[in-house]
Parts: sequence; C-alpha cells; structure tokens
Amino acid sequence: MNTLIRKYNVPCPRYTSYPTVPYWEEDAFTYDQWVETVKRSFIESNDSQGISLYIHLPFCESLCTFCGCNKRITKQHSVETPYIEAVLKEWQLYCNLFDDKPHIKELHLGGGTPTFFSVENLKKLLTGIFEKSVINPNPEFSFEGHPNNITKEHMQMLYDLGFRRVSFGVQDYSPTVQKAIHRIQPFENVQKVTRWAREIGYESVSHDLVFGLPFQKMDDINYTIEKTRQLQPDRLAFYSYAHVPWIKGNGQRGFKEEDLPKDIEKREMYEKGKRLLEEKGYIEVGMDHFALPTDSLFKASENGKLHRNFMGYNSSRTQLMIGLGVSSIGDSLYGFAQNEKDIERYYELLSQDNIPVVKGHILSEEDLLIRNHILNLMCRFYTSWQAQEDYFEEIPQVLKSLQEMQKDGLVEIGEHSLRVTQAGKAFVRNVCMAFDLWLKRKTQQSRLFSLSV
Repeated sequence: MNTLIRKYNVPCPRYTSYPTVPYWEEDAFTYDQWVETVKRSFIESNDSQGISLYIHLPFCESLCTFCGCNKRITKQHSVETPYIEAVLKEWQLYCNLFDDKPHIKELHLGGGTPTFFSVENLKKLLTGIFEKSVINPNPEFSFEGHPNNITKEHMQMLYDLGFRRVSFGVQDYSPTVQKAIHRIQPFENVQKVTRWAREIGYESVSHDLVFGLPFQKMDDINYTIEKTRQLQPDRLAFYSYAHVPWIKGNGQRGFKEEDLPKDIEKREMYEKGKRLLEEKGYIEVGMDHFALPTDSLFKASENGKLHRNFMGYNSSRTQLMIGLGVSSIGDSLYGFAQNEKDIERYYELLSQDNIPVVKGHILSEEDLLIRNHILNLMCRFYTSWQAQEDYFEEIPQVLKSLQEMQKDGLVEIGEHSLRVTQAGKAFVRNVCMAFDLWLKRKTQQSRLFSLSV
C-alpha cells in the first residue's frame, strides 16, 4: 500500500460534479441558458421526483483554520434579517419561473454555521420557503449543527418543521489539534447535542471527522474514533483534510506545511480509523463515508440508489437542485450555476431582480455521458458501456491509461465494463481522472486540487 500511495498521491478533483468547477465553460455560459435548463428540468421532474434545495448560511462567529467553505466571520447578529430577506427573494425569483408550486423532496442547510441564526429567524426563513412550496411525502431534510452553539430549541424547531437528519462537525477531539484549527470543542459538547437529537427523535445523527489535520497523530485518531464509537452516530464522514491555501487564502495559512501529516502517515490514519469503525459495525459507503446497516445511506448503497452531488453523498436523487444563498451551486442536470460569493454583491444582484448566478456550465451530450460514468464509479465503484448509448470514442484511450492501475490490482477491466477493486477504492478519484475528458484536454497553468490521499 505504501508504494501505491507514493505512486498515486497526485492532485485530484473530489468529483462532486462533472465537469469539475475549474473546467466550466464560463465564457459560453449565460444567465438565460441557466434559466431555461432550470425550467426544463422542473417540468420533467417536479411531479415525479420533487426538487432539492441547498441553502447556504455563511456566517460564523469565529474562523476555523481548516475550513474551505465560503463564510463571513462576524459576531454581529444584525446580519441575519437582511440575509434571510435576500434568500427569500431569491426563492421567489425561482418560483416565478414555474407554473406550479415546487415539490420539495430534499432540503439541506449548510454553512458557515446555520445555527448562527436565531431560532426565530431560522423558522422565518424556512416557513417563507415552505409557503411557496409543496412538501413531498417522506421528505429528506437535514442541517449542519455546530456543537458549541446549537441549542435544544434550534433542534426542536427544525424537527417540528420536518428535519430528521443532523450532522455535527467534530473534526478531532485532541486539544492540540483543536487549538491548531481554532476549533475548541470538548467531547462533552458533542455528547450533549447528540443526546438531544436522539431525545427529540432525529432518525439519523451524523458526525464529521477529519484526518490529516495539523499536529494530528495516530494516537489522536485512536482517541477520536473511540470517543465517536461511544456516541455511536448513525453515519459519519471521515474526510481527508484538503490543504488548498492557494485557493482559500489566509484561513488555511494558520499553520505550516510541515505541521501536516504526509502521504503514508495520513493514509495509515484513515486505514486505522476504518478498522476501528468496522469493528463497531460501521460499513464503508462510497468514498470517506461510513454508516450503520440501519441508516438510510447504507440502504441506498445496497439498493443502488446512492447519489453524489455538491452536497456529497445522498440517499436519494432529484433531477433539479436549486442552490440559494451566497456562493451556492445549483444543478439542473443540464447545467450548473454558482451564485455570487461576495455578500454585498449578492445583495446588489438581487436588488436588480436577478437570480444572482455569476458563473456556470451548460452540459453537452458528452458531458452528460461522462458524468454518468463518474457517478457510477464514485457511488458503485463500477461502470459499463455495454449499451451503445454509454459508449464514447475515447474508451480505448481511457482503458489504456488505466493499465498501470490494472497491473497494481486496483481495477478490473472487462470487455465492456470496469470495476474498482477493494484495494482500488482508496484511489477511486484517480480512476475517475482517467474518464475526465476535460482534465485530459485542458492544461492548467496553476495547481487546482488537493492531493488524492
């Protein structure tokens, strides 16, 4: 494994979309094109599937130096009301495109810190969304909770509005690591909010853990996993820290490069954490995710319904995902669009009665085909071009580029299919790169991605 890590630990996309954001054809993208793809997708899927909403709530009271999300650091809670009004206006602009009320199947609140907002203001935001919508039967509503500032009132209000899954950002329980990433968060805080979630009735409690953080040692992984096992969340994400200070700026420059565990040591952290989790009954789902057999994420993996998008892995799939709020990304199947990242400029665009998208990509037929293969690999570790509509002319070149991985036992190549082996799952992103025609055709002059391990 150590030799393979040295060989395949290269800069690599995370494949929450295809094409990945750096390869979007922004110059060819227009606002009108995005609107047309949204309307088309809505007509095709609203009655049968419903739609997904992602709402980005960017405010945090303090900066976590490991974080790569779009955020605004402030302790001034006066920012809540104008932001809520802006998001509700953006939602109205989308609703104006449709002849029928949107049927909401999925909704996720991300950040930033969603629970930065008061209980009253979060309720105002969500009821404003729901007033213009129909809620599908058995909706999947989830949110990200900060163990240090979420209240039981937050959790009860969100439960009463239909939320059944909560994800708590844990990262690591080591005081040394927490100090380095500026996220002082005692185990007792996580224990308390996890208990609250279960008392209220949440069906799925998730913890986010990160390996490869500054000053993190194997003992820290052991300690964090053991404490996590005590609380037994229904699912968890065990992410590799993505060190991209050249993209994220000062937030990820709070420590030195040499403070980070490297390559082999970092992968050993994951393998050790995985073994400890599996001993407790967790099963690896997709890439970087684990779930108990009772959780919907595992069930989706078992029945072939696991999906991946800008929100990560999901247990169901909708054709249309609308992103609301600053920096949010929408996915209409036929196109991607990202909102303005600067809050003041976001407000300005809305004041002109424009949906505040500023860049995007309209997918070609080839894009849709490759996207499907990459989704298959990321969600099922298998893809096939047996059917004529799944074949593309670069397949021979793709397979040739994977011959070395085949020799290393990481993939199995069939006559019309490709399977990632158990050993190859650690390198599934590398396999996806072989299918990534945009990556192959366009040479970038600067580094774009974090390392694959």
